[in-house]
Amino acid sequence: MDQSTCVIVGGGPAGAVLALLLARAGVEVTLLEKHGDFLRDFRGDTIHPSTLQLLDELGLAGEFDRLPHRKARQMTMRTDDATVPIADLSRLPGRYGYIAFVPQWDFLNLVTDAAKRCPTFRLVMNAEVHDVIREGDAVRGVRYRDAGGEHELRATLTVATDGRHSDVRRAAGLVPVEHGAPMDVVWFRLPREPTDLDQPFLRVSVGHMMVAINRETYWQLAYLIPKGGFDALRARGIEALRGPVAGLLPFLADRAGLLSGFGDVSVLSVRLNRLRRWHRPGLLIIGDAAHAMSPVFGVGINLAVQDAVAAANLLAGPLAAGAEIPESLLARVQRRRTPPTVITQFAQRVVQNRLISRALSGDARPLRLPRDISRLPVIGALARRFIGFGVRPEHVATPVGSHHA
Repeated sequence: MDQSTCVIVGGGPAGAVLALLLARAGVEVTLLEKHGDFLRDFRGDTIHPSTLQLLDELGLAGEFDRLPHRKARQMTMRTDDATVPIADLSRLPGRYGYIAFVPQWDFLNLVTDAAKRCPTFRLVMNAEVHDVIREGDAVRGVRYRDAGGEHELRATLTVATDGRHSDVRRAAGLVPVEHGAPMDVVWFRLPREPTDLDQPFLRVSVGHMMVAINRETYWQLAYLIPKGGFDALRARGIEALRGPVAGLLPFLADRAGLLSGFGDVSVLSVRLNRLRRWHRPGLLIIGDAAHAMSPVFGVGINLAVQDAVAAANLLAGPLAAGAEIPESLLARVQRRRTPPTVITQFAQRVVQNRLISRALSGDARPLRLPRDISRLPVIGALARRFIGFGVRPEHVATPVGSHHA
């Protein structure tokens, strides 16, 4: 039987950042990731100013800048007859007036490589957690399997960061409250030409919505469909996807035929939910495992990272000192992170109900939007701060152990 002061389940943004912060503080931490690498396509890849600031605070800004990435300073929506600027991030205070689009695997490798420089950090790949270890009401670690067989890992604190389909959450008997979403997302890619548009944008038309993200050599495209509608789309044949691409994005019309079939696409089932309670004795749940976010505003990664920073700020000191972690301290993490989660999900639900549901239903009434939301004195400032920094941006306040390189 193995032991660690803290075991974190799930090597996504929340798990990786929490592991780094705890390891820097001298906490013995083990990060379990069920896959053999971080290379999953169509994962969220928007790194917002709040997260860029945190990387700066961690001394990782220079390494991040060397990663291949694209800076987006403007968020725009294109309708059938207008281009509407939504948020001008270049007007944000501070050094980071943009969203960085970077493959999530590059971000995760950066963070875990930094954690590996700490002697108290351990990363175990191909580790599939399937149960928690219980002592009475308390969680005291996890059971996982890998190529070598079954293992038990005991820990003072177990943190679940294993996403919206969390196995740890299920094993602990916690069920999130669903708030619903009117859409799913079909992800695919098409080649990009140097003469194409440059910045990412949202394209809205009657009955259709698509997000286009510039990945330098290709477009990453997200076509929104009614909830549960993928089987119906597939039954109509690949032309049912090629047609909307050509209609919404005429500059891609000559490339839409490169979609050879539905084997070229990936489907995200959108969920919007959150747990009433993020903790049990010895167990904390954060990130998507605690609150699955809609892709609206693209802020899921950044909320998960903020959860991790808040948890580390409260827990690193007691864990490094070898103290037992009372459940009341875990409840403080939830109390701190619940308001930004609730407010962000409320804003996502407003967009889902007022814009997305209406567009996907084929409602032909024209959208009544100002010509330039980003320039409105109050709304423009709120939009860019909300997208850039979120409701309660966190800052690194964890100690740095004497061992840290």
